[in-house]
Amino acid sequence: MTEDELDELLRDCPTLYHMAEAGTWPSIRRHGLLSTSALLDLYGVDGSARHRLEAQRRPQGVALRRDGLEGAVIRDQKPMDDAGLARCLGGGLQPEDWYRLLNRKVYFWLTLARLARLLEARPYRSLTHDVLELDAAALVSACRDAITLSPINSGATKPFPAPRGPDTFLPIALYPYADWRRRRPRGERVVELVVEHCVPDVARFVRRVTRRSGRDPGSVLFEA
Repeated sequence: MTEDELDELLRDCPTLYHMAEAGTWPSIRRHGLLSTSALLDLYGVDGSARHRLEAQRRPQGVALRRDGLEGAVIRDQKPMDDAGLARCLGGGLQPEDWYRLLNRKVYFWLTLARLARLLEARPYRSLTHDVLELDAAALVSACRDAITLSPINSGATKPFPAPRGPDTFLPIALYPYADWRRRRPRGERVVELVVEHCVPDVARFVRRVTRRSGRDPGSVLFEA
């Protein structure tokens, strides 16, 4: 991706979206937006319990507790399964490798349509979520070296598992934006913007936080 292409992407997608568990915005504001692995570090989870959370599919969300910390929730991985991963993984990766890789990252949608698709998905439409809206250009400027881009929803294998492997997540400079521009409309040329491990100072990029459920536009919890 050239600098001109990056500018185009940020003009088309000026806002990034992250769907978090309801009630977690105060903790996110305090500790940053943490990947699953970073959360497990913070809450001191190790051994077999950590292996289950990092290297195996999570059919349900998992609450974390530790003295002196607000509660946190690691989200489920219902849209993905081992059978689907076995069919679509390349590069010699196994499902365990993919779970570990995903759990090291923090994910953002680039369009409201992608966010809405997740909010309205059957497993989540009856639940309530804290939705963070971030300044895309500011986050990219501050975190560029830790950012990779994906052309697919990397955490889903249903209904059809898109091929994926070691090259699914690429640094901005290596992302084949021109190829995707020829094949996809604006807003779909990059599906996920991903930050490795965590965004510790995420609050400074947040424009707004809403409490949402399904198609309900929700209530505003925070506005910059």
